[in-house]
Amino acid sequence: MKILVVGGGGREHAIIMKLAESPKVSKLYCAPGNGGIAKYAECYPVKATDIDGMLKLAKELEVDMVFVAPDDPLVAGMVDVMQEAGFRTFGPDKAAAIIEGSKVFSKNLMQKYNIPTAKYAVFEEPAKVLQYIEAENTYPTVIKADGLALGKGVVIAQNYDEAKAAVSEIMEDKIFGESGSQVVVEEFLTGPEVSVLCFTDGKTVKPMVSSMDHKRALDNDQGLNTGGMGTVAPNPYYTDDIAQECMNTIFMPTIRAMEAEGRTFKGCLYFGLMLTPNGPKVIEYNCRFGDPETQVVLPLLDTDFVDIIEAIEKNRLSDLDVKWKDGSAACVVMASGGYPKKYESGLVISGLDQKGQIENCFVYHAGTKTDENGQLVNAGGRVLGVTATAATLPEALKKAYDGVASINWKDMHYRKDIGQRALKALEK
Repeated sequence: MKILVVGGGGREHAIIMKLAESPKVSKLYCAPGNGGIAKYAECYPVKATDIDGMLKLAKELEVDMVFVAPDDPLVAGMVDVMQEAGFRTFGPDKAAAIIEGSKVFSKNLMQKYNIPTAKYAVFEEPAKVLQYIEAENTYPTVIKADGLALGKGVVIAQNYDEAKAAVSEIMEDKIFGESGSQVVVEEFLTGPEVSVLCFTDGKTVKPMVSSMDHKRALDNDQGLNTGGMGTVAPNPYYTDDIAQECMNTIFMPTIRAMEAEGRTFKGCLYFGLMLTPNGPKVIEYNCRFGDPETQVVLPLLDTDFVDIIEAIEKNRLSDLDVKWKDGSAACVVMASGGYPKKYESGLVISGLDQKGQIENCFVYHAGTKTDENGQLVNAGGRVLGVTATAATLPEALKKAYDGVASINWKDMHYRKDIGQRALKALEK
């Protein structure tokens, strides 16, 4: 099979490396790709959101399958266009991708089908949001832009002034564009957070290994929210009993709800969960592989990735036994100085070999490119995901941080405490 992967980040690099393991794959293409992906797949400079350009590329390359990885093209309906043109695809269609594309849709879905989530209210007018927040008078309070916002459309306001500033930025200044036309205000949930990615063909759900993301930019969960500064898998808080409860009260009910709404979901559905004192609750859905979670989950997958994709395509996922490797994985994200705000690009990265790799780890490239001198340089906020697998989490973390220590560029930044909460949970 010749497969075109749409996207150009660490998630896509992880997907490509897992597809490359399959004997069924003869050629891998990626668009737009990046400096690291280019060492393993043929890259083309077509934007992930350029549906017409991507269709043209798929036709020119005569690919057998198109794997749409990022949220934007999924929500915009790239899968529908590819399927109409006769291409086999991986990823949900536009009708199903709304589960991530609209927070208002997903919250209303959960309410309608009794799927446990935080108490919430929806607003279209800034004044009414502030009236509600003032009347509730409980902090922290969570304010979410309705649409896609690069993983940054959520503000946890500690007081009224912070809430007011957030509402003004999202709804009036439109820092996330039309995504901020509506907002959801939610109660703040407490407890350990868990990310669970699930394979689904619209009827059957096969959860992947659980993971723990680290969203804040700085150590000890300080600083601004980011797209993720590191991950570990499996998540020690996610026990077998909790997994069963989630399957019964969240995973299957969500899949059935989407089918009942005429929006059958096929692909990878991501569940962002909070293990509250009152049981697991949904914080958010994503209609695709999460990043950087994918960088720790896919290295632990034992079953041929293409076999899973084909089982989903043929609605036969229930026939497949999806197997996982024993052990743990850890990913430390190396970011540009200043991320998630302004940062300098084009800085030369040292310490990597010709393939953009180092010994004992796999380095997933998120924001790199090759400059005119053939050198790898940073070209994004999150630049590298240094990932290691081992028999235990402490070993995986040590290997990952040893890897980080050998890589350098000006003003680079990474968290020093990835996995510490997980280690504490393992000690209990």
